[in-house]
Amino acid sequence: MPYEPPTHRVERSLRATIGAKIVAGVDEVGRGAWAGPVTVCAAVTGLRRPPEGLTDSKLLTPKRRTELAAELLSWVTAHALGHASPEEIDDLGMTAALRLAAGRALEALPVRPDAVILDGKHDYLGAPWRVRTVIKGDQSCVAVAAASVIAKVRRDKMMAELGIDHADFDFAANVGYPSPVHRAALDEWGPTPYHRLSWAYLDALPRWRHLKKARTWAEGSVPEIEGQLGFDF
Repeated sequence: MPYEPPTHRVERSLRATIGAKIVAGVDEVGRGAWAGPVTVCAAVTGLRRPPEGLTDSKLLTPKRRTELAAELLSWVTAHALGHASPEEIDDLGMTAALRLAAGRALEALPVRPDAVILDGKHDYLGAPWRVRTVIKGDQSCVAVAAASVIAKVRRDKMMAELGIDHADFDFAANVGYPSPVHRAALDEWGPTPYHRLSWAYLDALPRWRHLKKARTWAEGSVPEIEGQLGFDF
């Protein structure tokens, strides 16, 4: 399906309105997974012409995504990744875990951004960062699209490596998201050390329900674990 390539429109707007010379695009992957970390990439691209075919990672084939990520690593001005572990997700909730991972990515950049373009409508980052949220920013903004591709490829590789010792879960294919194979393995073997144990999928596993962690954050205080996926695939 044809799609409009991303542009520097938002970056240029931030330069013009608040004088932001360094703008980072930020995107996450792994929010709705049952297992593995949530991963955030921060990418600084400047205003150069992006590689051909850059767009939201979800619109690319795995092969093209991997090729493009390799090209982006030498094309971006700077990039860094941050992760929040399954334990941190269980302890803090998804919104706070995203904030933690994004903060780690931004702090790891060799240059401090004057502004951040955050994919989506919810600013989970907040102060001290100056944030502009953009719905579908991973399709429309060059820096966010670059962050989207790098984050997706890096986390997919990480999940494949984690799955080497847990072959029945097929993490290389489902990258920690729900799938029939993943569910069958959970039924048989229970959660691995990489699973999020505060999530609702455990309610459907009578043999392993006792492992579920109670949430320690205040219910209703923030929109926690939005996008969590259940067994109805």
